[in-house]
Amino acid sequence: MSDRRLQHDVRIVGAGLLGTSIGLALTEKGVDVALDDLSPTAVRLAVDYGAGRPARDDDRPGLVIVAVPPDVTARTVAAELAAHPRALVTDVASVKVEPLDELRALGADVDRYLGSHPMAGRERGGPVAARADLFLGRPWVIAMHDAVARPVVEAVEHLALDLGAVPVSMTAAEHDRAVAMVSHVPQLVSSVLAVQLTKTSDAALGIAGQGLRDMTRIAASDVNLWLQILCANTAPIAEVLVSLREDLSAAIDALENPGKPGSRRTIADLMGAGNAGVARIPGKHGSTRRYAQLVVMIDDRPGQLARLLTEIGELGVNMEDLRLEHSPGAPVGFAEVSVVPEVEAHLIEQLELRGWRIAGAS
Repeated sequence: MSDRRLQHDVRIVGAGLLGTSIGLALTEKGVDVALDDLSPTAVRLAVDYGAGRPARDDDRPGLVIVAVPPDVTARTVAAELAAHPRALVTDVASVKVEPLDELRALGADVDRYLGSHPMAGRERGGPVAARADLFLGRPWVIAMHDAVARPVVEAVEHLALDLGAVPVSMTAAEHDRAVAMVSHVPQLVSSVLAVQLTKTSDAALGIAGQGLRDMTRIAASDVNLWLQILCANTAPIAEVLVSLREDLSAAIDALENPGKPGSRRTIADLMGAGNAGVARIPGKHGSTRRYAQLVVMIDDRPGQLARLLTEIGELGVNMEDLRLEHSPGAPVGFAEVSVVPEVEAHLIEQLELRGWRIAGAS
C-alpha cells in the first residue's frame, strides 16, 4: 500500500490480545506477518481472524515483536535476538526496566533491541478480543536506552505510526514510573474497591450507578497477567500507594472526627485537589479542555442509540465522548454525551424538539 512506512517483514511472538491486534493491523497494511506462540491453538485462531500466517523455519524477519507475559519477556527477546541475528527486536510488555536489566545480565545483543509499550488494551484477553484499531490515537511509548542503534528506533517508530498510534519517547525508568501512576495503581485501587462489593448486600448493589461501574470496570482484568505486571514494577507502585495512603488516612481521620476543627476543610481540600488532578488528564486529541455533559434517556429498543447518534451528527454537533448506562430491570438506558460547552444549549433544544428526553446536563 502506498502509505506503508514499515519496510520489514514481521515476526510476532505471542498470539494474545496485543500480538494478534498488531498482526491484524499490519496485515491490513500489506505487511507479511508470521505468528508464533507456545499455543498452536492461539496461532491457528489468530490466523483464522486474519492476523498473519503461521511462522516457518525459513522465515527471515526484519522486525520481531515479542508480545508475551512480562515474566518471560526478557528470555523470549534474548532467544529471538539469537535466532534472528539480522532482525531488530522490540517487545510490548507493560514494564521496561526489568526486561532491559535482565537482557544485559544475559549478555544479549541489546543494540538491536528497543522496548516499547502501546498504551492500549481491553479487560478481555486472547486473540478473540483482538482489534485492528486497538492502537488508533493511543500513545506508544518507546523506551530508549543508550546502546540502541538508530535503525531500531526508526523501525519501532514506524511500527507505531503504521498502527495509528502516537510515538512517545521515554527512558525505561521514566516509563515504569509513569505507568505506575496512570495504569498499575488504578488497577490495584479498582480491585481493592471491588473487594468491598463482596461484603455488600444485593439490595445495595441493585442501586449501583455509573460511578461504581466506572471505578470497578478494570477490576475484572486477568489476575495472572496483572500479578506479573505489578511484581515487575514494585518500587514505583509502592511509592504512589504510600502517597495515596497518606491522603486516605487524612480523609479517614476527618470522617471519624467530623466535629474536630479543620475536618471539613480536609475533605474539601482533598476533593478540590482531586478536581485539579482530573483537569490535568489530557482530553480528546491531547486537549485539557473541559466538556459539557448531557444525559439523554433512550428507550430499550433496537436502533435507538444509532438514531440518537445520527441525529446529533445531522445537527452538526461533534460528539467528544459517549458513555452508556442501563438501569437493571428498567426499559430505558442513559447516554451521557460530551460536547463543547458552547453547543450544549443548542443541542438540548434541538434534541427535545425531536422528542428526546434530557435527564440531566452539566
